[in-house]
Amino acid sequence: MSELQTKAWAVSETLSGHYGVPRFSGGDEPIDELIGTILSANTNDVNSGRAFAQLKATFGSDWDAVRTAPLAAIKEAIRPAGMYNQKAPAIVATLEQVKTERGDYDLRFLAEMPATEALAYLTRFPGVGHKTASIVLLFCFNGAAFPVDTHIQRISRRLGITGRRASAEKIKQAWELLLPPDTFYALHINLIRHGRQTCQALTPRCEICPLQQLCHYYHGEGEWKSGA
Repeated sequence: MSELQTKAWAVSETLSGHYGVPRFSGGDEPIDELIGTILSANTNDVNSGRAFAQLKATFGSDWDAVRTAPLAAIKEAIRPAGMYNQKAPAIVATLEQVKTERGDYDLRFLAEMPATEALAYLTRFPGVGHKTASIVLLFCFNGAAFPVDTHIQRISRRLGITGRRASAEKIKQAWELLLPPDTFYALHINLIRHGRQTCQALTPRCEICPLQQLCHYYHGEGEWKSGA
């Protein structure tokens, strides 16, 4: 086991000891998750959640009704998520493509596909990037994909799991190479918890951080020491 793999395991186990081990207890509806993640782009969970709830309240669970609705009605429903002029057409185009290819809106077949193929399938849709597709696979199927949000990106860089300027996709690749898929769900959730509660962007609470001994940022090591 490499030094970096040893560190990755230590991070995973330390966070599980500190926050507990979240258990995957059954997946969300894939099409709901897919539309929800399109809404989540460039906004926070509260706003995207409100927009999704408002979309459901307006159209019910009938995705055909959303697909065939006037764009103005969809934009109004998802207004809390922001960027509704871009997100509404992306939602309609996604629903149209799924309906054309599958005959319905059931995406549960993705559970049987290798993660790389499922990611390739999902990222063909407008407004669906690698992060969005990875969220669908992880939260619907406990799949072998590790989504990286701003919290995970920040913590991974500070820990030295990747370089200080690594992109979200590079960080995703790093975790997926370092740890087995059965750790992804718990680690993803715990890293986000840690980012919200302790390893914050502007004022990290290093004095209470359980990852102190593993952290390049805390010790001023690597690129953090050089200021590069």
